[in-house]
Amino acid sequence: MERLSISLQEELRQEVARRRTFAIISHPDAGKTTLTEKLLLYGGAIRLAGTVKGRKAAKFATSDWMEIEKQRGISVTSSVMQFDYKGHRVNILDTPGHQDFSEDTYRTLTAADSAVMLIDCAKGVEAQTKKLFQVCRKRGIPIFTFINKLDREGRDPFDLLEEIENVLGIRSVPMNWPIGMGKQFCGVYDRVKTRVELFDHAGDHSEIRVREVSGFEDPIIREIAGDHLADQLRDEMALIDVAGDPFDLDKVLAGELTPVFFGSAINNFGVQTFLENFLRLAPAPTPRNSTDGLIEPTNESFSGYVFKIQANMNPAHRDRLAFLRIVSGKFERGMSVRHVRAGKDIKLSQPQQFLAQDRDIIDTAYPGDIVGLFDPGIFRIGDSLCRTGRTLEFNELPTFSPELFSKVSIKNALKQKQFLKGIDQLTEEGTIQVFKTAGFEELVLGVVGQLQFEVLDYRMKHEYGVEIQLQRLPFQFARWLVGDKIDPSKFRINSQLVKDKKDNFVALFENEYAMRTAMEKNPDLQFLETAP
Repeated sequence: MERLSISLQEELRQEVARRRTFAIISHPDAGKTTLTEKLLLYGGAIRLAGTVKGRKAAKFATSDWMEIEKQRGISVTSSVMQFDYKGHRVNILDTPGHQDFSEDTYRTLTAADSAVMLIDCAKGVEAQTKKLFQVCRKRGIPIFTFINKLDREGRDPFDLLEEIENVLGIRSVPMNWPIGMGKQFCGVYDRVKTRVELFDHAGDHSEIRVREVSGFEDPIIREIAGDHLADQLRDEMALIDVAGDPFDLDKVLAGELTPVFFGSAINNFGVQTFLENFLRLAPAPTPRNSTDGLIEPTNESFSGYVFKIQANMNPAHRDRLAFLRIVSGKFERGMSVRHVRAGKDIKLSQPQQFLAQDRDIIDTAYPGDIVGLFDPGIFRIGDSLCRTGRTLEFNELPTFSPELFSKVSIKNALKQKQFLKGIDQLTEEGTIQVFKTAGFEELVLGVVGQLQFEVLDYRMKHEYGVEIQLQRLPFQFARWLVGDKIDPSKFRINSQLVKDKKDNFVALFENEYAMRTAMEKNPDLQFLETAP
């Protein structure tokens, strides 16, 4: 028995060491879907990169699988993609870039061990990147930066690095450096391997074309780039060597220093170099906090948590999947596990792994992997699963206070059953939050961004066959009330009292003044931004 245990430990150690699970964060239009596809090309997961060009595009991005995503050319759900590359097992969590779907992104980031921050060289650090970066920063996860679209005119690289440091508060270390930009862009100088990667505006970059050099002052660079760009590179490299931060892996892993790479994802330039450096430097699956303390991935006792639920991934089958991040132990098809919140043992008989909506039944998986579990309605976001006989629970996933509110009703009363089913499932996915008005039992929906209402309307119609009517309400803030005596009469001026799905009282306010007034009138109550 002891020999078997040692062999499982060794198996876990080897499998954990070769895994990398990361999320890609960016502002919309920075090129995230394109970068994701180029990474999948290198892993052999796809043979042809799709392009998102709008409604009439013949091909769509691999990671954008929902019909509305194809029509709008945006990502509105988090996709999971897995591939192998040179002995590594790579799990990419491709998150929505649009700010209206930040809740889904924030929760997905809890399942990642590191993040790739994608920045448009012309636009620099944008609003959504800033928000997502702060979530990564709070978790202390390593961040690797890819500055994209070097084949277009952009900002000075020093300005971009300075903005990363000033706006995000993280030091940076360039691992390579652009030689020119836009029409003059002719490649990057690789500081790690002291070589030049050559860019051809009309060429294919599926294979790296390089010239070995002795350093940034090598005459070969003058031959490649001309006098002006060679002199510019020499001056910039000299400045970085003197004034820039040295590479320090400990600081990278602590989330205090970000390695920066320059490239052009659409041209497949710099992507392979980035991938290989990332796999070399990024951490393997990391421990997670639980009620039993820190759970190490090499712990033989199986555990994991649900960070996302998605209904109708296959509209033909009306199925529903729970996305499970494996934290420790070995996952095996058909195994029995403890569903901690439900307090019962369940059998996991149809585990699946993903390439966006394409799924394969799997037999085994390891810490860091994301497994799709068939969900007959028993899972919620944040549920913990563990070996039978244990009851550990992982730290709660973040929830967010909605900022836009609408009453919802159906146009055809005969569709009430489908309506309630759709609302219930989309609530459990985390797409919307549902409240009921006190007394009248009218449904009020809360979301973070307007686009979520549009997606709700579309999905109710196309997935559940229900046409809904949304009546916007004037409220901007929701606060959960905690206290012994809650008097509804005190929440009638520029506010409304509703209940969430757990029957907690929630006050909705039209403005900050109304909220402050209510707080002053109810000093014995707590006003919480998220559910208690």
